[in-house]
Amino acid sequence: MKVEVLSIADCPNGDKTLDRVRNTIEALGLIDVELRAETLRTSEDAARWAFAGSPTILVDGVDAFPSDGRTEDLACRVYPTESGLAGLPSEAQLVEVLSAKAQA
Repeated sequence: MKVEVLSIADCPNGDKTLDRVRNTIEALGLIDVELRAETLRTSEDAARWAFAGSPTILVDGVDAFPSDGRTEDLACRVYPTESGLAGLPSEAQLVEVLSAKAQA
């Protein structure tokens, strides 16, 4: 499985998301996961990816949290979580998504 965290420069949630994804992968004991971070700096960068705002988490090239769609805007993203809107998915949401993808 390949997991990519896409964020824009200076995104306040980019590093937090990368850390949370890394910690979730480790907690689930997923050993065959390639994790990488990509910083998008231009609209052209965003157009090359399935980018839906910063941060976007792709699992095997697909948005792990499908939204209203892609954007070429270098903009922030919010996630609906069990605690309300947040700048990154909760640990529980990541566990659910990554464990389901690992079993698929």
